[in-house]
Amino acid sequence: MSWIWAGMVALSILFGAANGTLEEVSAAAMAGAQEGVELCLSMAGGLCLWSGVMAVLREAGALGMLRRALLPVLGRLFPSFRSDREVMEPLAANVAANLLGLGNAATPMGIRAAQAMARRTPGLASDALCMLVVCNTASIQLIPTTVAAARSAAGCRTPFDILPAVWAASACSLAAGIAAARLLARLWGDRR
Repeated sequence: MSWIWAGMVALSILFGAANGTLEEVSAAAMAGAQEGVELCLSMAGGLCLWSGVMAVLREAGALGMLRRALLPVLGRLFPSFRSDREVMEPLAANVAANLLGLGNAATPMGIRAAQAMARRTPGLASDALCMLVVCNTASIQLIPTTVAAARSAAGCRTPFDILPAVWAASACSLAAGIAAARLLARLWGDRR
């Protein structure tokens, strides 16, 4: 990825020099850097607020209740691991944390679940492991704090008015991903 960015910067400088607009290229680069810093700083407040709210929800036990409620659903999605607590507990915690927008808390749990799943099929991405990747990629969130913070930083007065659209789009992407994963699993046979 660093080669792509370096190439884009080099091409911008070369074309700016060739067209005699090198001063405009440097001014645009400086303005873009300044806007990037301003956006990061304005988003930090919203992200801190929602991270605090999510921490309170976690401490209040909402994450644990949601995790327990998800176990039956996840048992149907991952039938070969239904009785394996080493997989199901971190998997349920991962999905619950993603639902609550706790991306940083979700990642270690997802990695732990993936590692436990991978022990059954070393060196091979099992159907269940592929399903885990699909579910994490869709990442349904009840409260998309990062997007709301970015919208607020951009001046939006109602940053959460996108919630119904976000819920519908992520539910559709999750349903399509699960359907595709199940279809491909049937086509290539069961790999536990």
